[in-house]
Formats: sequence, structure tokens, C-alpha cells
Amino acid sequence: MTQSVYIVDDDEAIRDSLSWMMQSRGTPCRTYPSAESFLEVWDENFAGCILLDIRMGEMSGDELFERLSERGCHLPVIFLTGHGDVPLAVSTLKNGAFDFIEKPFNDNLLVDRVLEALELDETRRWAAVSADSVKRRLAQLTSRERQVMERILAGKLNKVIADQLNVSMRTVEEHRAKLFRKMGVRTAVELAQVVALGKPSPTAPDGD
Repeated sequence: MTQSVYIVDDDEAIRDSLSWMMQSRGTPCRTYPSAESFLEVWDENFAGCILLDIRMGEMSGDELFERLSERGCHLPVIFLTGHGDVPLAVSTLKNGAFDFIEKPFNDNLLVDRVLEALELDETRRWAAVSADSVKRRLAQLTSRERQVMERILAGKLNKVIADQLNVSMRTVEEHRAKLFRKMGVRTAVELAQVVALGKPSPTAPDGD
């Protein structure tokens, strides 16, 4: 899905201003007048980032943020806040928000942060695709090829692997060749790099 900036704000003038700002810079956007209206249409395949007013009607921005997090939404969220909401906005950063911008905001600063959020979203999505690809390749390996792979990753030479598995050197070489072909690599170093892509990494802060 094409990336968009999802603007959620109950102030029509703010929505129109932000929409014009994004479109003037060639960035697709969609606007929503309430947290509820966005929650109704949100889809796990949405790509891009969210510009979210922290103070709205029945459901506030931080409540929407919590609801989206519970549903597994990983879109970067930039909160738009009034001066009195700064402590609340800071707490949202600790819970995974990308950033918060105080109203009245500097147009260039806001656009810069939006572009950074879009870049983060794209990086995450490519990483997820890469990880899924590695997992599919690993699923194609036989149990013997996995045994060989584990020993290659541990730095074992073919002769040592053959002794440990009680097979011939030729058999190890054949398994190694099939393993490398299935994983799309040419060396043990490349194999280690590819396998690392398929492993979950600790969640890093979204901000600077």
C-alpha cells in the first residue's frame, strides 16, 4: 500500500491546513475529524504515519494511540499538542510515539519530522519483508541441512562437521552447497548475515 500521512484532528481548519501542507510537498494524506472515524477504517496494511491531535472530543488522541497499539498498529505517530499537553505528550513518547509538535507549529519542522517518520515506516516494512523471506528459506531446509548450518555458523570446518555428524566430508560439502543455494548465499559470512535478518531484534526508540 502507498504511504500516506493520516491526519486525525477535530479542528477542520487544522485538517485543511495540514492537508494543504502535505499535498503541496507531494506527500499523499487522508484526513479524519475524530479518533473514532479513524479507528473505524484503520487497517493493518496502512502504510505511512499518523498526525494525531492529543485533545479531541469523546476519544482523545492518546486514547486512540492506546487502542491502535493494542491492535498491533506500528505506524509512527506524531502528536500535535497545546502547551498544556506537553507532559502528556512526553509520556506518549515513553510508550512508543515518534514525536510531538507543539501548536502553533513550525511548518518546516513538522514536515521534516513527517518525512523522517515515513522513512522509519518504510525501513520497518522492508525489514519485515526481509525477515519473512529468511523464515521461508529456513523452512525449506532439511533437518540435516539445519545441523550443518548450525555448525557452520559456529565456525566449524567441514572436517569437524563430518566427524560430529558421523558422515563423510563429501556429504557435508553436498549439504553445504544445497544449504547455501536455498539461503541464497555464497559464503559463511553471508549466511550469518541472512540468518540474523530472520531473528527478532529488540525494539528501538522511534525518536532521535
